[in-house]
Parts: sequence; C-alpha cells; structure tokens
Amino acid sequence: MEFDRTGIILYTVAYKECVVFYEKILGLTKLFETTALTCFEFGGSYLMVELDTAQDGQKTAEERTRTCLRMNVPNVSALAEKLIAKDIVVDYQEHSWGTIAKFHDPDGNLCAFKDSKMFEAQISAFKKEHGH
Repeated sequence: MEFDRTGIILYTVAYKECVVFYEKILGLTKLFETTALTCFEFGGSYLMVELDTAQDGQKTAEERTRTCLRMNVPNVSALAEKLIAKDIVVDYQEHSWGTIAKFHDPDGNLCAFKDSKMFEAQISAFKKEHGH
C-alpha cells in the first residue's frame, strides 16, 4: 500500500495546553487548525493534536484511546473495501471535512485512512489565510 502522507493523531483532554507545548516549547510548525484540532509538521509526517470529546470524562486516562496512526490515501472507500474483504471491521465515515475509515490492528491500536485531497485543501487554505 502506498500513502500520500502519514500522521499521528494525539487525542487529548488538555487540548490547549498540548497545542502550546508542541508549538511553543517544541517549536513545531502549524499546518492548519480548527476549533478542536491543530495539525503540525512532524518530520516527514504530521502530528494532529485533537480535543478528545468522544470519551466525555467517562473513562480513566488508562482506558482512553490516545493515538491513531493516520494514513492519507487517494481513495478511502477502495482501501476500506479491501480491509472489509479481509474480515477487518471498518468504521467508514464521510464528513464535510473529508472521508475517513477507522480500524484496529491485531493489538487494538486505532488506525485510519483519510482522503488526501481534503487534507491537502485544509493545509492550502490555512497557508493562504495566514500568508504562508
């Protein structure tokens, strides 16, 4: 499988503090941001810091999903179908900000495909808006 980009999503309840840490302390360059996520350059990859709203305080820190291995691809649907054909459970979602397909590896780690076109559009819009 070939990927256009790869990334790590860090789900956090300390969203603002983590954004400040990665931007101001570690000096990572911001690729784009929304109200609940900030995406940084991260070597040859990206680090997306995202507010963890799914847990809603119901799970302890040890029980929460904290990361997701993200792979940006040209056709999320086609790759999701390939995984389904191999008996992998896939959570396919279409949103205004793009298409994703979430699945787990054999050890339960969260992985996801994301459509490359919408991701690159988010970066371009942020750069245009911030004069980069």
